[in-house]
Amino acid sequence: MPGDDGAGLFEPIVTPDDVLAATSDRAWVQAMLDTESALARAEEAEGVVPAGTAAAVAAVADAGLYDLAALGRAARPGGNPVIPLVESLREKVEPPFADRIHWGATSQDVLDTATVLVATRTSMLIEEDLSGASDACAALADRHRATLMAGRTLLQQALPTTFGLKAAGWLVGLDRAGAGLGWARGQLGVELGGAVGTLASLGGDGPAVAAGVAAALGLAVPPVPWHTDRTSIAQLAAALGVVAGAGAKVALDIALLMQTEVGEALEPAAAGRGGSSTLPHKRNPVAAAAVAAAHRRAGALVSVMLGAMAQEHERAVGGWQAEWETLTDLLRAAGGVAAQVRRTLRGLEIDPAAMARNLGVTGGVLLSERIVLALAPSIGRAAATAAVQAAAARAATSGRGFAEELLEDPAVAGELTKERVDALLEPRGYLGAADVFIDRALDAHRGH
Repeated sequence: MPGDDGAGLFEPIVTPDDVLAATSDRAWVQAMLDTESALARAEEAEGVVPAGTAAAVAAVADAGLYDLAALGRAARPGGNPVIPLVESLREKVEPPFADRIHWGATSQDVLDTATVLVATRTSMLIEEDLSGASDACAALADRHRATLMAGRTLLQQALPTTFGLKAAGWLVGLDRAGAGLGWARGQLGVELGGAVGTLASLGGDGPAVAAGVAAALGLAVPPVPWHTDRTSIAQLAAALGVVAGAGAKVALDIALLMQTEVGEALEPAAAGRGGSSTLPHKRNPVAAAAVAAAHRRAGALVSVMLGAMAQEHERAVGGWQAEWETLTDLLRAAGGVAAQVRRTLRGLEIDPAAMARNLGVTGGVLLSERIVLALAPSIGRAAATAAVQAAAARAATSGRGFAEELLEDPAVAGELTKERVDALLEPRGYLGAADVFIDRALDAHRGH
């Protein structure tokens, strides 16, 4: 059976305990109770319900007082858990206050507002982990701005780069994902519209009550109730998907750098971490695997949330109901990605010697573009490219160095000396604006 945090056998592998707790059944019920309590307080302030109602509701607005599993089963006839929860609330509150609980609200008002509370509380945890991951990236970018490595395109060595620039790229992606999540969280607001969004049940007091509920919960008041306008929830879902994607990019790069034949980086070491049940020598990229799994699920979950946006008239038949578990799973997936990436980056082990060794395996062919650019002004781009390609092909089979094969070509030797060729094949001299780009990424992060 799942624990109090809703975690079963698999969820804790990816998702940290704080995110599991923030998205648990107990957290959802508490968010609904918080909404009911805020509603009673706002209505009492406007004279809609008798004095003392808010205190009576607040006294029993504790999820620990309710049987969560029983609430779920009792929700079957009505189709949502608010109905049995309100019934339980009324049973716990003495007259005359019991009859005024949930006054003027509809089930969707409570569950939508609870959704915003759960999403807000959880997304703040995710943003904290993203911020920590970004800070770790910034430190890596600055520390390794001069650490040479092979830049790879289509999984093949392409040109020299630095590990600092790679980390700066991760940094920008994570910062953007965090900013997007923060923006989406800021678009969420309280829901209070009554049966069809007119809030007719509260008469002229409706807008003031809605404002009071929002103030009590620390939420914004949207222009109109949003029962079937799911834009803000969909934007949140998309932002969570971007978080998962930005983290998956980092994790995938690290997994590739961890390959035995590459060996340029390793996830943090810990007792039992990355072990195999049969192969004692292995150090597996377990965090990267968890992130990749969460990312794959997140994409499908975002798709469900986007598909749920098309809702009928003033209340949905299935679209709204499809969001509840989907958003919970999506928050857990994104939260797991952010936490795993933060932990990995903070303890990432870098091997500059392996990076330098791998950079040299092609014998200088990695700098072929630079040779072409040096020759092109005098012999033309096409002739320069042909000469360099031929020299690279000969070097791959002859056992001789790339520089030696280049200088065997009269067209090359007539334009470049051995000293010039050697200088052109020095990786550190062909890093372009890498340092500038690192500084830009760090400046943007510091001003984030």
